[in-house]
Amino acid sequence: MHIPDGYLSPQTYLPLYGVFISFVSIAVKKIKKNLSVKLVPFLGMASAFSFLIMMFNIPIPGGTTGHAVGAALIALMLGPWVAVVSVSVAVILQALIFGDGGITAIGANCFNMAIVMSFVAYGVFKLVGRKTGSIARMTVAAFLAGYISLCVAAVITGVEFGIQPFIAVSPQGLPLYSPYPLKVAVPVMAAEHLLVFGVVEGVVTALLFRYFYKNNPEMINVIR
Repeated sequence: MHIPDGYLSPQTYLPLYGVFISFVSIAVKKIKKNLSVKLVPFLGMASAFSFLIMMFNIPIPGGTTGHAVGAALIALMLGPWVAVVSVSVAVILQALIFGDGGITAIGANCFNMAIVMSFVAYGVFKLVGRKTGSIARMTVAAFLAGYISLCVAAVITGVEFGIQPFIAVSPQGLPLYSPYPLKVAVPVMAAEHLLVFGVVEGVVTALLFRYFYKNNPEMINVIR
């Protein structure tokens, strides 16, 4: 899902940079105010987890890749604002060091994978799991949080690709950036993640959430 350079126009990636910077600024303030000192080391571990799981990239049609992200689990464990920072750090390091995702697309990639996924996952769990739910219900909620959040992020990525032929064209009417219209980009991104990568994200989120719930439930932000 890492968008490379050259696929998004400035009309798209500059506003998304602004949204990303705004969210990170708020997240840092909230983390400084609310995060327990004993959980600070887990912030680095969360970034490392997201970084590692995103390294397993599988190319898919449309100029991007599919993979799990880890944002859903981090959001459930440490809260969505912590997930915004943790996943953003991982995305930025991947772009700067490994060239995984473009420099111009950092704002877009962080918006899709760090911001959208984190808050969608947290909201889905709150809606389905509830504080008084059984372990089975909360495991299902964790799976759905991972699955739905990744699929939503994938569809949004597809929309970002798909609008490029409408907003950035040459005088001859040819696309200057991503050439894939909405009718191609959105179905491709949605199908790959609905059928494969969303399931992987859901399973990883559910299994690790269940483990922590059984062994260290006080760490789980979403059930407090």
